[in-house]
Amino acid sequence: MIKRVIDVLGAAIGLIMFSPVLLIVSLLILREMGSPIMFRQNRPGREGKTFRMIKFRTMRDAMDSNGHPLPDAERLTKLGRFLRSSSLDELPELWNVIKGDMSLVGPRPLLIEYLPLYSPEQARRHEVRPGITGWAQVNGRNAISWDEKFALDVWYVDNRTFLLDLKIIWLTIRKVVKREDISAAGEATMPKFSGNGS
Repeated sequence: MIKRVIDVLGAAIGLIMFSPVLLIVSLLILREMGSPIMFRQNRPGREGKTFRMIKFRTMRDAMDSNGHPLPDAERLTKLGRFLRSSSLDELPELWNVIKGDMSLVGPRPLLIEYLPLYSPEQARRHEVRPGITGWAQVNGRNAISWDEKFALDVWYVDNRTFLLDLKIIWLTIRKVVKREDISAAGEATMPKFSGNGS
């Protein structure tokens, strides 16, 4: 209950404090990529229940000759790269926190298609609300393997405390300032998870 109160207060303060940034980023996206400004996608939340996550759009809707989306590296715009490296693309998720879909701190919400691929231990990451940032994000983010990422997520589930959340938020700010671990080696972001051993 205390965590939920802190989430709502923190997200509300964040939305107010960053409102000028939200406006400027929205205008820049509209100028460079047009509408829509936001990227919305269904993601699994607590207990695997689906919610609609909202982020700033960072990619063009570019398709190949067969009508399939081009690789992330080709669709990611210069502005999109900046938004991701600065984590500004995540700011709209503060609204998800206020709605109760997400928490400020928790395992990142991944793709719904990954749900049947998790081992029972990996699936435990869904025992808590997903977060804007998490233990895996401050310990490697996209520069570590999926197995390492999930192990860190489950460790957080078993060891979460108010003080740990504060530590993660502080470390997140440091990571954002330094722009560390944004992408996996050779990838625009992170390769897709295809099951255990990925």
